[in-house]
Amino acid sequence: MTTAVAAQTTTTGEAEWSEPPRESGTCSSGSPAPSEVTDPRNMSPQDARALSKVFFQRLAVLEEGTPEYQYVRNTLIEMNMSLVRYAAGRFRGRAEEMEDVVQVGMIGLIKAIDRFELSRNVEFVTFAVPCIVGEMKRFFRDTTWAVHVPRRLQEARVELAKATEELTNRLGRSPRVGELAELMNLTEEEVIEARVAANGYNTASLEAVVGGEGDKDGEAALVDFIGEEDPALDLMENFHALAPLIAQLSDRDRRILQLRFSEELTQSQIGQELGVSQMHVSRLLSGILARLRAGLLSTA
Repeated sequence: MTTAVAAQTTTTGEAEWSEPPRESGTCSSGSPAPSEVTDPRNMSPQDARALSKVFFQRLAVLEEGTPEYQYVRNTLIEMNMSLVRYAAGRFRGRAEEMEDVVQVGMIGLIKAIDRFELSRNVEFVTFAVPCIVGEMKRFFRDTTWAVHVPRRLQEARVELAKATEELTNRLGRSPRVGELAELMNLTEEEVIEARVAANGYNTASLEAVVGGEGDKDGEAALVDFIGEEDPALDLMENFHALAPLIAQLSDRDRRILQLRFSEELTQSQIGQELGVSQMHVSRLLSGILARLRAGLLSTA
C-alpha cells in the first residue's frame, strides 16, 4: 500500500494532494490508506476536490457493505461537507433554521456520492452542487408553504416576484397584470392564478391581534373581521319573492294573513273578527299558505 500521497509546497505551506503512481501491491485505484486522511472535515476545498477523485476510484472497486467501503464513502462525505455549507449560504435569507437546511443538504450530498460515476468525465463538484441545491429546494417546497399548492404555482410565485421587482424598478410603479403576463410569457389568467396561490405561502392566525397598539381595550382579532351568514338576508329574499304572490290574493285572504302574522291573533280571534268559525279560519289559512308555498317553489 502506498504510504505518501501529500506533498508540502515550499511557498505556501499548504498541502496539495496528488495521486501517487501505481506500484505492485497497491490498491488498483492507487488511493491512500485510510490512516492517511486524519481530518477530512477541515480539508480545504482544493485538497478535497483532488483527493475525492482518488477515493471515487477506490470506491468503484470495493465491495459494497465492507468496512473499507464504508470508510471510503464516509470520508468522501466528510471531505465534501463544504459543498453543503456553500449551497446553504444561498438560502441564508430565509426564515428556516440553517441547521435544518444543512441537514437536508447532507442528504443531497450522500445521494450525489452514491450516484456519481467517474466515467462521465464530470467534476464531482459540478455534479454534486445541483443535487444538494435540488434537495434544499424540495425541502422548502414541501415544508415552508402554509397551504399546499401545485409545484407549477410554487415556481410561478418565484418568477412572479422577480418579474414584479423588475417591472417596478423599470416603470417606477406597480406593474399591471398584462405587463407581467407579457414579461413572464404567460396569460393574464395564469398570472392572476399565481398571485392567488402566492397567498398560500404565509398564513396568519385567526387569533392574531390587529390594531390597538398597547391598548388592550382597543385590540381586535382577525376572527372579529370575518363575515358571517346573515339569516335576515334570506328573509329579505323571501319577502321580495312573496310580495307579488300576496298581491294576487283576495282582500279577505290578505286580511287573514295580516291578522295572523302581523297582529298575531289566534285562529279563534280571527274567526270572531270575520264572523266565521275557528275551523273555517284554519282551512282558509292552510289553503292560502299552500298557494304561497307553491308559488315560491315555482320561482326558486
